[in-house]
Amino acid sequence: MDRTLDSLQLLITQVLPQINVVALLQEFWEKKEKRRAIFPSESLVAYESVPSPDPPFVCYVTLPGGSCFGNFQCCSSRAEARRDAAKVALINSLYNELPPRRITHGFIMKSVQEAVASTSGNVDDADDPSTSIGAYNYMLEANLGKTMLEFQELMIVFQLLHWNGSLKALRDTKCSRQEVIAYYSQYSLDERMRSHMALDWIMKEEETPGIISQELQLALRELEESRKAGRELRFYKEKKEILSLALSHIYSDCITSPTHVDHMNFTLNGYH
Repeated sequence: MDRTLDSLQLLITQVLPQINVVALLQEFWEKKEKRRAIFPSESLVAYESVPSPDPPFVCYVTLPGGSCFGNFQCCSSRAEARRDAAKVALINSLYNELPPRRITHGFIMKSVQEAVASTSGNVDDADDPSTSIGAYNYMLEANLGKTMLEFQELMIVFQLLHWNGSLKALRDTKCSRQEVIAYYSQYSLDERMRSHMALDWIMKEEETPGIISQELQLALRELEESRKAGRELRFYKEKKEILSLALSHIYSDCITSPTHVDHMNFTLNGYH
């Protein structure tokens, strides 16, 4: 967190301790969506409590677009966990509205320079979309004017495709980075795409027994650590959901039927 984010957290947690953060978060996003001429919905901000008979309780809140946050404090009730999750989401929502969080030409130049410094790339690579730096620059340029949360919502698909091994498979078919970006930029992360990724992990499990359980334990650990640090959680939460879906199919009786697998492949046709 930088100083601005720390200041927002201090304002909400100490200066205004009695505010209804759940209502305030809902109102913030209703007004934001109304400015976009989108009719506000009661389910604009979605909460998910993790089932648990005893404290500490955990709650996740998902914002329009898919960004996800959770409570980072140790909460003794579900209501407290909900409020704490809303507080984290509200802090990040307000922070995201600040000018430095919007993608500008200056922001892109700085981000590319930082990416080059953290890799073995070269600044000249930014003009070549076939390189990692070039692809990153290409995606930033394509999202000029958007906020970082909006950009992260797009990037989550590519993060999961990289984790899932799909990007490597596409490179092996000689697809260019531009073609991959253009293709997957059309799709949102929905149940169909999650099911497709789960099917891929089922196939990995057949080759390497136990790999799903190992990946799931890692995802749960990453999710827990990121939640306690107050970070955005969607990547880790989506990994958990995809892997859990794969396990549920493996341990269901119908997964042994070839007809069932063929049906899944038919349903998911269009993502390969």
